Amino acid sequence: ITCLDISSGGGLGVSTSTDGTMKIWQAANGEIRRLLEGHVYDVNCCRFFPSGLVVLSGGMDAQLKIWSAEDASCVVTFKGHKGGILDTAIVDRGRNVLSCSRDGTARLWDCGKSACLGVIADCGSPVNGIAVGAADNSLNLGTPEKAPSEREIGTEGKILLLAREDKKLQGVGLQSRQPV
Repeated sequence: ITCLDISSGGGLGVSTSTDGTMKIWQAANGEIRRLLEGHVYDVNCCRFFPSGLVVLSGGMDAQLKIWSAEDASCVVTFKGHKGGILDTAIVDRGRNVLSCSRDGTARLWDCGKSACLGVIADCGSPVNGIAVGAADNSLNLGTPEKAPSEREIGTEGKILLLAREDKKLQGVGLQSRQPV
């Protein structure tokens, strides 16, 4: 098992594995409810959307996938990374999601259009983990060089932290793409 998460209501769990599978299970008793198959190689990370009905996953196949926890269907596959995806984050309610990869980038994705909205950071070193959160007013998150896409929802006032394999922790203004 490489990663696990519990739904917001606490009723379901999801886990990923080096055998290329993901499992949705009842949190109360561990009973397997669904098997999510579609990644090739290891599945490194999984996360429930706030609704608790949808799961985000990333794998060594460099694909980011969105799944229905209800019927185990893969509803979206995002492609763009050049290396395995190591972690994910969900922005607000989930219209946008984030991923980081062995290719050294962190990317912002639009779930509705199944498209990459941009590379948030290109570190030159694998990014092992990410976290997104609201920043307080004491941090200067920078100003975007160009107006963000209307498809970019909930990025204002947010900071993205990147845990890099070269032993550095990097902060980036999510909307501005500027280092903090």
